[in-house]
Amino acid sequence: MRFSQWRVVGLAVLPLILLSSSCETTRPHSGSWQATLGPVPVERKVSPEQLLDEVGLKQDMIPRGKFGRRYFRPMNVRYITIHATENPTGDAYQHALALKRGALTAHKRKGGNRIGFLTWHFTVQDNAAVQHLPTNEQGEHADFDGPGNNYSVGIEMCEHHGNSIPLTLDRTAKLAAFLMWEHHVPIQNIVPHYHWRRIGVSPEHKPCPHFLMDNGRPGPTWDWFVARVAAQYSRIVPGPGPRI
Repeated sequence: MRFSQWRVVGLAVLPLILLSSSCETTRPHSGSWQATLGPVPVERKVSPEQLLDEVGLKQDMIPRGKFGRRYFRPMNVRYITIHATENPTGDAYQHALALKRGALTAHKRKGGNRIGFLTWHFTVQDNAAVQHLPTNEQGEHADFDGPGNNYSVGIEMCEHHGNSIPLTLDRTAKLAAFLMWEHHVPIQNIVPHYHWRRIGVSPEHKPCPHFLMDNGRPGPTWDWFVARVAAQYSRIVPGPGPRI
């Protein structure tokens, strides 16, 4: 996802410049990430609750009835959509603050943004995952009034300076695996933002998350990530797990 960057100064959220970085930027190959992370320990089984503990989830919700949650828009989850923030200065906590204060506005229009704000469910960085919306509520992160917004949980991955992309990917894979369990989402419904058609926007299919795309499209790098989600999911055994 691309939006104006925001940073926190005291108690104010100040706008910075709009990112101009291309989604075609050079990225490490998934092989180097695999070398950093090692294989998923599929033999180390966990309950859903234990897997969520590994995610390190922190809830910092947009206030109910305000900004991007002004209206309750229920959702039955069918997909999980993966994004990248494309923001080199904002960490997960700063994105949470911007969302809570309604700082991430968007032009509301027929056939476009429906609520005047950008919203999504989780922002993940190398050492934490922050939740902004309950997963039974729609976000505004994918394709306007399409299935990506109506039926998918949105996960943004951080790119701020000093953040480890491999560790962020690993934490995101664990979170996606937990959400698969919670909502009975099949592995083929773990999709990149690219998957959703944005009618009236060029390009219609955004090459996002850019560091998981090959030549701007899903390819071997995306397949590597989905395999890691599947491996994390294979660790889950019956047991308790919260509804988030």
